[in-house]
Amino acid sequence: MSKNFKDKVREQFSRSADSYVRSPGFVEGDDLKEAARLLQPTQDDILLDVACGGGHTALFFAPMVRSVVASDLAMQMLKKAQEFISEEGGVENVTFREADAEDLPFPAGAFTLLTCRIAPHHFPDLPRALAEFHRVLRRGGRMAVIDTLLPDDPEIAEFMHSYEKMRDPTHVRSYTREEWAEMVEKADFILHDIEIVTKTHDFQEWARRTGLNRDSVQKLNKLFIEASDKIQDFFQVETFAGEVENFTDRKILIYASRPAKKPHVQQSKQQEAK
Repeated sequence: MSKNFKDKVREQFSRSADSYVRSPGFVEGDDLKEAARLLQPTQDDILLDVACGGGHTALFFAPMVRSVVASDLAMQMLKKAQEFISEEGGVENVTFREADAEDLPFPAGAFTLLTCRIAPHHFPDLPRALAEFHRVLRRGGRMAVIDTLLPDDPEIAEFMHSYEKMRDPTHVRSYTREEWAEMVEKADFILHDIEIVTKTHDFQEWARRTGLNRDSVQKLNKLFIEASDKIQDFFQVETFAGEVENFTDRKILIYASRPAKKPHVQQSKQQEAK
């Protein structure tokens, strides 16, 4: 996609930076705890948090590792994340860097851990981003990526795409479990585990987080209210007096690693021959 699209992403997240920092949906969650369990971070690890948003993932992992670099495409979002982490206190090992996930400004093998949470559906070229993740990870480095899971059912998937675009025009697309697995393996990662976790959203907070006005929120509400029973059941939509109170979607957690350095097979054979 064009540079204009990424400019729109910067504008969108600069406007809504405060909302993302204050969003209770990002502060904690089973997805973060599970990512930590899989990654097994240590004080020797150097972590890159790609598309860090409000800084919640960076703050969560900071006490567990040597250092964290929190990167984001939107400078205003980085400033808010820095303010948030500073106000929370307790960590002094997080630095901030403006960065495009598809063109990371870091040398090869600079990090031992990489996280990216609820952001890939905004990337115009996810395979390119994954190639960058692979490049900046050291051999044997581990990666945890979390994002909204696209349902396999075409009708439900189309509904999800519709509400995501209505809520945020910078949404590109979400991916199914199979699509994720294929892309991660094509990027030369070793795919260790894929887990699915559910996440319940307070509808009003979720809808307004991106800066929607009252009319737009009502249109989004109507979309959910008028959805088929199958769709409402899938998203566990709860309503009261014609208003959506909350709904539940699914997040995918991908745990993978860059292969460790391969042995020099040819050299070993030559040594055996001697």
